[in-house]
Order: sequence, then structure tokens, then C-alpha cells
Amino acid sequence: MYAQKVSDAAQLVHSDVFNRLQQPNRLKLDKISGKIPKGQESVFGDFPADYTRPALRSLGASIVMTPRGGPTPRQRNEADAGKPPLSFRAKGTGSGGKVCPPLAKKEVEAGAPPKAGAYTPRQIAASEFRRSYDRGDLPVQITHSGTANRIQWKVDIEKLDYHHYLPIFFDGVREKEDPYRFLAVEGTHNMLDKGGSKILPVVPQLIIPIKTALNTRDPDVIATVLKVLQKLVLAGEMIGEALVPYYRQILPVFNLFKSARTNIGDVIDYGQRKRCSLGELIDETLEIFEVHGGEDAFINIKYMIPTYESCIAVRAPATR
Repeated sequence: MYAQKVSDAAQLVHSDVFNRLQQPNRLKLDKISGKIPKGQESVFGDFPADYTRPALRSLGASIVMTPRGGPTPRQRNEADAGKPPLSFRAKGTGSGGKVCPPLAKKEVEAGAPPKAGAYTPRQIAASEFRRSYDRGDLPVQITHSGTANRIQWKVDIEKLDYHHYLPIFFDGVREKEDPYRFLAVEGTHNMLDKGGSKILPVVPQLIIPIKTALNTRDPDVIATVLKVLQKLVLAGEMIGEALVPYYRQILPVFNLFKSARTNIGDVIDYGQRKRCSLGELIDETLEIFEVHGGEDAFINIKYMIPTYESCIAVRAPATR
């Protein structure tokens, strides 16, 4: 019974993640629904409060439809002046009948409990990185070179104040709109690559941005955060051990999406190079946490994620 419930939950996660990845224009839809910030109204900022916005016109509202093989409105006006316009039947009301009968609506049971929504993506609030970048407080900009964009730093990364800038860049990891997403993710990786001993004292300030990004329950954001966490632990010594006291803030979402794997049978997954499978990324991250987290890492991971198994081989004591 428990295995069946776990399997049903895993299928729900897979279907939700797959639908979001296959849905076109989902970023625009998320903006309209208010799940992600809309951004500024122009490149120079928002319009003044007394500015009259132009009225929105629906796409194709001024297009006059012409039946196939029939004359255009201009030709009909010139040739058939004074005649009444042609009338057309609505779709599905002709003598040929409808293609298929309408589907009956599924009745919802009166006493059915509502969905918990554990895997439903939450609303993503505007990050501190977005506000700082719009004000021009961050020493970064985008350089368009060839077919790829690059991040350009206006100052040396080694001279940055990590206590100030690194939490801001970590807070921008949850952004989904460019250029905020690109600058935040690339800037975070660059600072972790060249931070060295400056990263360890800043670890307590990074927990709230990491927890906020994970709690969005968005598959794209969670995958980005997992990759950043792996780079963070491997960026210097003692960082993995410094994260152990904060497992209770970080690992609950890991336990929720640990079984989110894509089962495609014997078909080749050509997108595996992008590393978007949450289940595999979570396993890799937990193994890195255990290896670099010291003696107390495994017991703390096991407490938050009961299904986790140790990746370190236990050696039997030598007998004399």
C-alpha cells in the first residue's frame, strides 16, 4: 500500500514537470498569472502614474475573415453593391453534423477532499538581485559575443565584498527571466570559483536565499539551486560541514522531489546532458553533502530523508 502511494506521488511529480517543460510560452503565462514578477514597463523604467497607457487590442481583431473560394469584402462591395452580405453557418450546425459528440463533464464528488498542492509551483517574488540590478548597484553587465552571451565584471572578483554581494547573487538564482537569471547564475558560479576562503564566513547568510528558492517548488529553479549547492560545497574546505546545521531548512524540498525521475523505457534521452532530472540531481547533491559534510552529515541527512542510503562504503574492522 505504501509503495503504491509512493508510485502515485512520483507519477504526479513526473506529469507536472513534463507538462511545464512541454508547455510553450509558459514564462509569459506565469507573468500573466502573477507567479513571477512582470518586470519594468520599458527599458527606462516604469511609466509615470499620470501617463495614459494605450488600449490593448486583441490579435487579429481588425482582420475580416473570407470564406475559401469566395470574394473578398472589397470585391463583393464593388461587384454586388446593394446586395445583402453572405451569411454563414456556425461551426457544427450544418447538415453534415458534428465530428464527435461533446464530452460529458466529469462530476466531482461532493465529499472529495481538496488537493494538497505539495508539488504545485509557488509564486516567485521579486528578488533583491532584480532590485539592485535595476538601480545599477551591481558591477556586472552582459557582453554579446558571437552566438553566446558572457558576463563582464566591472571590477576584479577578488576585490568584491562577499558579505554584501554573494547573498544578493544567491537571492537572484530564483529568477526565471533574463537578464536577471543569466547574470545571477553566472555571477554566482564566478564568485564561487574565485572566492576561496571568503566563502566560508558568508555561509549563514546564504541559507535564507537558498531556502526561498527551493520553496518555490519550481522544477527549473530547483535544478539551478542544486547545481549551485554542489559548486558551493566544492568551493572550499569546511563549507560542507558548515551546512550541516542548516539541513532542516534545505532538505525538506529534497525529500519531496527525490523520486522525480523520468522513465522513458529504452528510448535515448538526448536531453540528459542538460542535467534537468531532479531525482538524479538530488542524489548527486546528497552524496556530495555526505562526503564533504564530516561525521555528522549522514545521520542528519537520514533524519530528514529516510529513504537515503549512504554512498560511503563501511569497512569492517581489521581482526588480529
